[in-house]
Amino acid sequence: MLKRLRFYLLPTDKDVRDNRWIFTSMLVGALLSLIASLALSADAIDLASGTGAKLSCDINAVLSCSTVNSHPTASIFGFPNSFLGLMAEPIVITVAVAGLAGVRFPRAFMAAAQVGYTLGFIFALWLFYVSYAVIGALCPWCLLVTLTTTFVWFALTRYNIRENNLYLPKKAAAKAKAFVAAGYDKLVLFSFVVLVLAMIIVKYGADLFV
Repeated sequence: MLKRLRFYLLPTDKDVRDNRWIFTSMLVGALLSLIASLALSADAIDLASGTGAKLSCDINAVLSCSTVNSHPTASIFGFPNSFLGLMAEPIVITVAVAGLAGVRFPRAFMAAAQVGYTLGFIFALWLFYVSYAVIGALCPWCLLVTLTTTFVWFALTRYNIRENNLYLPKKAAAKAKAFVAAGYDKLVLFSFVVLVLAMIIVKYGADLFV
């Protein structure tokens, strides 16, 4: 069993092996983001009830879902932002499972997926900025969504660049392929995650654990 699993995750073909890890990352990230979206949706309903119930992720003054979810930016479109995750993540899960099964989606579909998820990624980063710099509090579930969205976006982008799905000019496409082939996209990903963690620690420090 372990031998079969190892062969599946580490096939001899480099591109197939890369695809397995890409779609596995997308699947895990989307599942975690869906769980976070469900928790945030439940919290939004609790807050809307007006009972003043303490949410499970209200840990302290800094890590407080109630503070973040009570801000107007928590419902940009007239409903809780988490509902967007409930709609979007099942699509990502479906694409990831299909990708792991060896399905190759049309180029136009993957390009559209890139555009849509890029917008979602930008939205998640903007919400993190508002939480970090304006509200002055962090929502643990929101942080999980930001983290998983980042990993899924980088995985999707890596795949689309490698498969030439982004309709880039030939020179730009060649440079992008060389960039991901060298693994520099992974370096950017982990550098970005470390930078965000450092920003949180520098600003809030010991208050995170009070």
